[in-house]
Amino acid sequence: MSEANTKPRPTTPLVAVDIIIELPNGHIVLIERKNPPTGYALPGGFVDVGERTIDAAAREAFEEVSLRVSGLKQFHTYSSPGRDPRGHGITVVYVGQALGDPRAADDAKEVVTIALTSDRADLYLRRLCFDHAEILTDYFIWRRTGELPTRE
Repeated sequence: MSEANTKPRPTTPLVAVDIIIELPNGHIVLIERKNPPTGYALPGGFVDVGERTIDAAAREAFEEVSLRVSGLKQFHTYSSPGRDPRGHGITVVYVGQALGDPRAADDAKEVVTIALTSDRADLYLRRLCFDHAEILTDYFIWRRTGELPTRE
């Protein structure tokens, strides 16, 4: 047996995806989580072994909000060790578009759609889990200026 096969595997962060789903009316999709940590969040979840992150994003969007997302583009990767209270996790965030009415499924208790410029958006932004308020702030800046985030 070679030396490489006898070394223990390193302990690494979990890998997840989150999806900013844009609807034709200018709204984006948020879920209210069934499981802790509770609150609102972007649709998303963990990447399965053997799965590409872009495929995980499409799968999670369908599983959580019953939407087929198209045009998925990687937005940014967030890796701050404190971003998830359950433990160190890295998320690859995608932006995509969908048609239809989202419906809560899987880990989603409820689905809400918000306009980026509405007064109601601020209400949900204050109740977001994880670092999703930071992610959406970066997304709003990108939409307004075209400037991609630089923070990790």
